[in-house]
Amino acid sequence: MGLRFKYNAVLIAASLLGVLFAAGLSYTLVQETALRDVEREAQLMRTNANAVRNYTLEHIEPLLSDDGDILFQPEAVTSFAARTVFEAVTEDFPKYTYKEAALNPTNPDDLPTPQEARMIEQFRADPDLQRLTAEVASEEGPVLAMAFPITIKNPGCLNCHATPDIAPPAMVDLYGTVNGFGWQMNETVGAQIITVPLKVIAERAEDTAVMVAGVLAASFLLVLIVTNMLLTRIVIRPVTYLTEMAERVSLGDFSVAEYARVSKDEIGSLAGSFNRMRRSLDRALRMLEDDPQ
Repeated sequence: MGLRFKYNAVLIAASLLGVLFAAGLSYTLVQETALRDVEREAQLMRTNANAVRNYTLEHIEPLLSDDGDILFQPEAVTSFAARTVFEAVTEDFPKYTYKEAALNPTNPDDLPTPQEARMIEQFRADPDLQRLTAEVASEEGPVLAMAFPITIKNPGCLNCHATPDIAPPAMVDLYGTVNGFGWQMNETVGAQIITVPLKVIAERAEDTAVMVAGVLAASFLLVLIVTNMLLTRIVIRPVTYLTEMAERVSLGDFSVAEYARVSKDEIGSLAGSFNRMRRSLDRALRMLEDDPQ
């Protein structure tokens, strides 16, 4: 087992351990960063949805309210407008979903799942609670659900949700008089729920970890190549020459030239010591040859 093999074995083993450690650490750190990025993106989407809701309530609903007796316009419904705009946004964020769930919705499609209902009840029990984050099971696997309370702050919301008597007749004809009424000011009636698959976070972390591992592996490979070149020039080649010279001298061949290397490192010291030993051995043999006995 040569010196080069031992050196490469140690360096490769250390490099592999370093790459694995760095990849694992980066995966953990990037996973946390990816989670924060997802939460920030969800918050931006929620802000956009709220802007659409407010604009619809203040500007679109009044324009369409005159037709409410004969025709129900979904464009005047804040949740419909928010979902429609969100669907356009998801062209850039295809993994995200948006839902406005309510305990007593006008549209049955807005009924909450048991998990969503528990979140809404938490908001109702604690008015100061502004966000909930939970891991929820879905048909496509576990998802990260971020919920924000829907609290009635604008009196305009009660035009459709106070009592059937004052609600747009077209809406009452479409959905009936049972669901979606009885809401009150400052009441938390539901939640905006944005979900993203956990695999999105894992994929971001994995991509970064693979990139880090690749960069480190390339760096270690470069170090391996460069150090092997230096090892050959500084250590292997001189030691090989000294070994060959020692072998020839040990067999009595003193015709081989001395190793002429001027350096102050260990190899230079070894070469100098060997040259002195060679000269001493040569003189000793000559003295024996000249001794008549």
